[in-house]
Amino acid sequence: MDIRTTVVSRGFWLASLLTLICAVAGSLLAQLPYLNLVGALVIALLLGMACQVQPQVINANRAGIGFISNKFLRLGIILLGFKLNLVQLAQAGVKTITLAIFVVTGMVLLTYNLSRKLGVEKELAILTATGTSICGAAAVMGVSPQIKVTADKAERQRENEVLAVAIVAILGTVFTLVEIGLKPLLHLTAVQFGVLTGGSLHEIAHAVAAGSAGGPISLDTAIITKLSRVLLLAPAALIIGWWYQHQSRKANPTAANEGPAKLPIPWFMAGFILTSIIGTFMPLGDVALAGLVKLAYIFLGMAMAALGMSVNFRVIFQRGGNVFLAATISSVILMSCVAVASKLFF
Repeated sequence: MDIRTTVVSRGFWLASLLTLICAVAGSLLAQLPYLNLVGALVIALLLGMACQVQPQVINANRAGIGFISNKFLRLGIILLGFKLNLVQLAQAGVKTITLAIFVVTGMVLLTYNLSRKLGVEKELAILTATGTSICGAAAVMGVSPQIKVTADKAERQRENEVLAVAIVAILGTVFTLVEIGLKPLLHLTAVQFGVLTGGSLHEIAHAVAAGSAGGPISLDTAIITKLSRVLLLAPAALIIGWWYQHQSRKANPTAANEGPAKLPIPWFMAGFILTSIIGTFMPLGDVALAGLVKLAYIFLGMAMAALGMSVNFRVIFQRGGNVFLAATISSVILMSCVAVASKLFF
């Protein structure tokens, strides 16, 4: 083993320890009142950012941090598939799945186009759109590998990821409180309120926190409705990857003349679907499934912490205003439309 391999290996293990501490701490802190609105993944991201108070530690382990933010993310998303019970989603009925399809499609298009009209760059716009539309931070990080960038733009892509996650976290928390506050005024049944929270809030943690305010029936409905949106993560990543590649080739005719592009199939999304099938149809048991989902959030938390360790704060504050405005407008529209749909159809 040469010196370089030894350094990289040591950097990986030290980075693993640091990010694991952030992920476990995020999971524990997310169980506390008020912090449960933020969620374990976002807390892990914030703890990773806090690690930058020791820049010499971050710089010494940067290779390992980059590996974790990339590979552990994919592993976490694969394991997250165990959270999806396809039978329960099928039992939820055509209305719930149809609502999820409309929410994801409509929000991606609305948020992306609003962001672009406000001058937001294409990559940041699509990441923010997917985060607000599907399942928050996990969606941002799941779709990001489909947006292929050159090596010189890798740092900017990490900035886009962090900024999109931050926007989702802030707006999701705010709208969680808004929907809980509006509950007495909307005169919704428990099922209708669950549809509203699961259909309009960004993170799973947000849907759980708000749905629980309506009681157990509302909570169950919120989770099923939210997971219907999560189920669309794989096809959304595939479609967005194809669309982005198509747009890039149109903008670069030289690349278009190199021959037909390969369809960007995200292999880890195939793993996500496979684990959801295994979790649904194989007798693993509730305890084993719960453990696998917790493990998924640990890996995702480590990836988020690693991402936080790489963030450039100055650039994020400079670039966040317009995309935040676009996501806020689209979130208000989403909440209003889902509230009407829950009244009319559920």
